Amino acid sequence: MDSSLNARRRSYELGVVAAERLDVLVVGLGATGAGAALDAASRGLSVAAIDAHDLAFGTSRWSSKMVHGGLRYLAKGQVDVAYESAVERGILLRKTAPHLVKAHPYLLPLTPAVSRRQAALVMSGYRLGDGLRTAARTPRRLLPGPTRLGAARAHTLAPVLEREGLRGGLLSWDGRLLDDARLVVALARTAAGHGAHVLTRCRALRLSGEGAEVRDELTGEEFTIRARVVINATGVWAGGLDPAVRLRPSRGSHLVLAAGTLPGLIAGMHVPIPGETNRFALVLPQQDGRVYVGLTDEPVDGPVPDVPEVPAEDVRTLLEVLNGILETQVTPEAVAGAYAGLRPLLAADGRTADLSRRHAVVSDGDAVTVVGGKLTTYRRMAEDAVDRAITVGGLDAGSSRTNRIPLVGAGPQPGGLPARVAERYGSEAAEAYELVKAHPEEVGLGLTKGDLLWSVRHEGALDEADLLDRRTRIGLVAADRDRALPATRDVLAEG
Repeated sequence: MDSSLNARRRSYELGVVAAERLDVLVVGLGATGAGAALDAASRGLSVAAIDAHDLAFGTSRWSSKMVHGGLRYLAKGQVDVAYESAVERGILLRKTAPHLVKAHPYLLPLTPAVSRRQAALVMSGYRLGDGLRTAARTPRRLLPGPTRLGAARAHTLAPVLEREGLRGGLLSWDGRLLDDARLVVALARTAAGHGAHVLTRCRALRLSGEGAEVRDELTGEEFTIRARVVINATGVWAGGLDPAVRLRPSRGSHLVLAAGTLPGLIAGMHVPIPGETNRFALVLPQQDGRVYVGLTDEPVDGPVPDVPEVPAEDVRTLLEVLNGILETQVTPEAVAGAYAGLRPLLAADGRTADLSRRHAVVSDGDAVTVVGGKLTTYRRMAEDAVDRAITVGGLDAGSSRTNRIPLVGAGPQPGGLPARVAERYGSEAAEAYELVKAHPEEVGLGLTKGDLLWSVRHEGALDEADLLDRRTRIGLVAADRDRALPATRDVLAEG
């Protein structure tokens, strides 16, 4: 079946889901929800997956773009969580999304603030993490092992570092997504290719044991989707549909530094947070020259916003940590943008920074709800949720196959194409490049009108925000967004 998502397909499938009784309805189209739709559809079940907004509208687009092996969990003695992370990272690197997930180097600078004892402990952790890589059967050619570097080599990878007192650095490798929202799009399209009805702008108003009452947010029309079982995969908003779920959201803020702010930075960096034993800030250079700096871990009280804001305190905190290792200080004027995501942590006593990243699947009379976890383990979360849904709904289906199903774009890449196009589209690059050549006008970050047209015709983008804030990262900087708006409107008009 065709995996393309677009307005025409949405219109057709709205009629289908309103008329049929399905096996599974998934509410929420972040990584876990899209993963659950793929898992259920690939087992032969009839599936609809809906979201009140867009693909990757919530937490799944606000991550650090890391697919990591769980070193932090090892430090807390959560070996099972760390191993699960390493296994899922390996699946993404080797089988399901090698076009989207790559190995990336990370440098921990050995500044005077990092004692020799602390450096030894961190390197021991890196080696334990490399042992998890081996246990997860991820080959070293895909994920190199850790090593210690001298000061000259560390400065080559990160020439922005303060030279005085720099003893060298600890180099480690981990998985990294080029774009977390594109992973969700690939999941949703792969699910659609297996027969799932993927519908954005459809808000679940009420869940029941028979399905859900839904409102089409584009027309205001309300209708019922009937399903034998419902999976609530709405993340930090899960309690709004299932009051039995108790979450303690945590805000993770990132800064977006303007291109050229940290010149010559090759590796990402782990920067120890003063006063913390096992927490590090992340410095993440991007292909477009921007640099992301994150991330905070602060509790969020009260109603959960659709789009969290980054408070000034988070900006100050992150700049202070970053400037503690730099030769030239980064000023607030270099912060071109900022974003924050909310982690759906299970409620417990203590700081949110100390709460477990384990996921949980709970069920009551109306839905199976999956909460907690993290982006790296979305596939396992989805599998566990569908397993429970099959039991609750008395459905006839086999075991999960998603650990060996390549996502859209994961096939052999055609040769002879620009690197940017090949990296963005994987095995679909040749087809996408035809649109890029036909519509070469640049809209921002090296992307063209052709790229935006591809998102409208194949990736389910329905409006300006879909294109600028999720299918691309142009919207992270307000000035870039404003410049791209006229071309974006032209693309939507052309369709």
